[in-house]
Amino acid sequence: MKWYVVQVRSGHERKIAEKCRTVISKDVLQECFIPEYIRKKKYMGNWHDVKDILFKGYIFMITDQIDQLNIELKKIPDFVKVIGKKKADIFPLTKEEVTFMKSFGKEEHVVEMSTGFIQGEQIFITEGPLQGKEGQIIRIDRHKRIAYLQLSMFNKETTTKVGLEIISKC
Repeated sequence: MKWYVVQVRSGHERKIAEKCRTVISKDVLQECFIPEYIRKKKYMGNWHDVKDILFKGYIFMITDQIDQLNIELKKIPDFVKVIGKKKADIFPLTKEEVTFMKSFGKEEHVVEMSTGFIQGEQIFITEGPLQGKEGQIIRIDRHKRIAYLQLSMFNKETTTKVGLEIISKC
């Protein structure tokens, strides 16, 4: 089975993923999902865990019948395109990208909150999926408890956000 990325209108990811799950045969589409991340959001005076979309404007599909899937996708409104290197070709995610996604989001395709601290100019992640990925962090918003990551995905450099709790800064 290969993983593919489908570009959709931003803000319509959940609706289109649900349509794909109901319209497209399970023989053609093994799994359709939207990778998400958990972050902290403060409302009503307390911090709450909130899920947000990891790659806005994209849904992921697992299939071994890409030609049939492409035909089925044309029936879905708001579908934009399957991502490939050239307009005419459709390419699956690389092994490295799939391995990264599996380790980062686990079975549920949800990236949990990470915890860490800052010492001088260096970031240390003590627990969570960002452990060992400190070099990909390009910015931290301590107030919103978010880390911005630079990733090589979809044949290009992509920036995304994940939840990060910085417990101390020395």
